[in-house]
Amino acid sequence: MAKGPLITRSELRKRQQAQANESLRKQRREESAYQQEEKKIANFYRKENKKNKPVTKTRTGEREKTTKWNSFLMKSLIIVILMLCVVFLAIAFI
Repeated sequence: MAKGPLITRSELRKRQQAQANESLRKQRREESAYQQEEKKIANFYRKENKKNKPVTKTRTGEREKTTKWNSFLMKSLIIVILMLCVVFLAIAFI
């Protein structure tokens, strides 16, 4: 028969500690792999969202904008023509 114990308490404690450390490392590796996969998925969908930007312009909105600009430009053109007429009349009668 054996004279002493097959395994001592200190040896058992070291083995348990090593096993706990190994399981912790394994868990961290799995967690980092999961985070990388999540990043890859998020990056893919971010690129897809960039490609398919939501439409912010409408036909009616663009049409209203062009009519506003047209009216503004026509008014400014009429004012410039009137000023030129005033200048020519002032030159002609001086």
